[in-house]
Amino acid sequence: MALKVAVQMDPIQRINVKGDSTFALLLEAQKRGHALSHYTPDRLAQLNGRLFASVEALSVRDQAGDHVTLGEPARVALADFDVILLRQDPPFDLAYITSTHLLERIHPKTLVVNDPAHVRNAPEKIFVTDFPDLMPPTLITRDLNEIKAFRAEHNDIVMKPLYGHGGGAVFRITRDDLNFGSLYDMFAVTFREQWVIQKFLPAVKHGDKRILLVDGEFAGAVNRVPAADDLRSNMVRGGSPAKTDLTPREREICDRLGPHLRERGMVFVGIDVIGDWLTEINVTSPTGIRAVKNLGGPDAAALVWDVIEKKRRA
Repeated sequence: MALKVAVQMDPIQRINVKGDSTFALLLEAQKRGHALSHYTPDRLAQLNGRLFASVEALSVRDQAGDHVTLGEPARVALADFDVILLRQDPPFDLAYITSTHLLERIHPKTLVVNDPAHVRNAPEKIFVTDFPDLMPPTLITRDLNEIKAFRAEHNDIVMKPLYGHGGGAVFRITRDDLNFGSLYDMFAVTFREQWVIQKFLPAVKHGDKRILLVDGEFAGAVNRVPAADDLRSNMVRGGSPAKTDLTPREREICDRLGPHLRERGMVFVGIDVIGDWLTEINVTSPTGIRAVKNLGGPDAAALVWDVIEKKRRA
């Protein structure tokens, strides 16, 4: 089955192919004979109810520094494609939200992965709160008194922006940390929306596990171990990937989430688990495909395309 596939992403020329999950998905699609096109979200246009973009034919090679060839831009109706991969990176801001509204006009006749309406309605740090029994104690607020009370109860906490990504602006605040007031002031000026405040999990020193789910089923995992001098385990922040297996608790978490992900059209999702606790459900542009495969785990890119092709045949 040869499909016409467009990928909505940040400029492909700038990506690091070594660890990029979107690139892994494109390599697999090309291997299967699908026709690929590329565009950036700023090229979207809606006219008289129809959605267009200036797209470029795309071919990819797993060769750093010479990984892509793009054709000449052409204005195309996105409804002419069989599949759109929604793979632009966060921040999950109004520009991101607007693109989900536009893509919703053509889905599901054109299959958008992941479902744009449910991407919009399931930001990673909010969707996860549907499962409070799987999470560490978590507060979402920007109210100083609420944060003070939470800190007094749990002593050691983490503060991070609600729509942050890649480990940016994640801070640990201990019971006696005199920087708390200044940090609160900085967050108040920088972020207009609420923030996430969680009980600090000491188990993070052993790693923050990224678990991949494809159509709600386990599709591989990588343990991201933080550097000795950093709280954050994100690989873009210096975390080191390590081979891992699932614990019974992590299998329980996957089993609980699976039906909800399938119901929402979330074909490819990455969840984060520290110790026994679920901390995020990443649906916008999850990463981890290449890290898992490099460590001998499943090829999640192939599993994603198996699901997409099945949905297109239905």
